[in-house]
Amino acid sequence: MVFINVLGWFTFLGALLVFHDARPEFVSGVQAFWGIEGRQEWSQTLTMYLFGLLSLCVLISVVVLIMKRRRNRRDKDHFGINGLVLMLTAASSLIILYFQFTAS
Repeated sequence: MVFINVLGWFTFLGALLVFHDARPEFVSGVQAFWGIEGRQEWSQTLTMYLFGLLSLCVLISVVVLIMKRRRNRRDKDHFGINGLVLMLTAASSLIILYFQFTAS
């Protein structure tokens, strides 16, 4: 169960790396002055990977939460809040990306 939870967090780190490359580039004043152009739109292929990785994070965290729920039988067993945090963060990221693409 711990391995699956760590796998979910590493998947989320991978999604963060893909997000960094998929988002539009920031063009500073110096770059505009020198005529250096940056990408003004999201990368379509990397965005699909980002959606897939975030969906996988939600799936993994739901599996971990279900496993924790079935395994914890005593009052002193810990719930494992990090699975819930991973699920909420990945799900909210998916919602934000959805609205980002439907608005444009």
